[in-house]
Amino acid sequence: MSEIRRVGVIGAGLMGSGIAQVAATAGYDTIVRDVSPEIWARARAGIERSLAKLVEKAKVTPQQRDAALAHLTFTTRTADLNDRDIVVEAVTEDLDLKNALWKELDGVCGTATIFASNTSSLSIGAMAAVTKRSDRFIGLHFFNPVPLMQLVEVVRAVTTSEETFTRAVAFAKSLGKEPVAARDSSGFLVNLLLVPYLLDAIRAVERHVGSVPDIDRAMQLGCGHPMGPLALLDFVGLDTTHRIAEIMHREYGEARYAPPPLLRRMVVAGMSGRKSGKGFYDYSVDPPRVSDLGLSEQEPV
Repeated sequence: MSEIRRVGVIGAGLMGSGIAQVAATAGYDTIVRDVSPEIWARARAGIERSLAKLVEKAKVTPQQRDAALAHLTFTTRTADLNDRDIVVEAVTEDLDLKNALWKELDGVCGTATIFASNTSSLSIGAMAAVTKRSDRFIGLHFFNPVPLMQLVEVVRAVTTSEETFTRAVAFAKSLGKEPVAARDSSGFLVNLLLVPYLLDAIRAVERHVGSVPDIDRAMQLGCGHPMGPLALLDFVGLDTTHRIAEIMHREYGEARYAPPPLLRRMVVAGMSGRKSGKGFYDYSVDPPRVSDLGLSEQEPV
């Protein structure tokens, strides 16, 4: 098996920049492709801040930080990924968008290049099918924040070769991650179990089972969770959760994956959580307080 030395990342958002950071920190020559230098600047600044915090906590040395930044380059040109040994895609959960990128990359990258999607809910097989390398296509689902979260779901489609799977597992381990194998079904392992739990927490708010802070405190103190479900929804992004829930509901047809009405209303109102400043909590004030969700205090929804 040829060794992975050069890494490409598609997308310089939160997940893409996190994947690029851990790859560069592990010593890989890493190129990040996104559509504009403005996005690069935000991504690089975020990576620099993240590495600075890790230096403060003695998780990495200043020399390792400097080496990681030296391993990172950014581009708008897909053609610049032509010599990569693996390309990891981390763009919006939109199958048409992802497949358009894979078709373009398939004509650019060498035949030995492994393609890996960071999708959390879409079919790996459906993406592999639009390329001429379905045996070298795999899912590598990292978790946010990538530099801190240890888990990577390694998702094998029916066409993925044993060699590709073995190399992907080894690559994840080389980044300091703990890989687990998952089948190519929507939600894989974590979201298959997590999404219904998060949606049920929203339904509990709709039905006035408990207040937002009490639901969060109950799950933290009663189950030992580091973050309550509603605070976690704000962290993940309500728009992201809504999109994933819709994909999983289409896949399985089960009511437990259907986005609750309150989630839909909040997304339409632009309440996406921390990134928008408001979700179940209002982050525009210090300390954050519970948002006014427009629910009647007398009658269940």
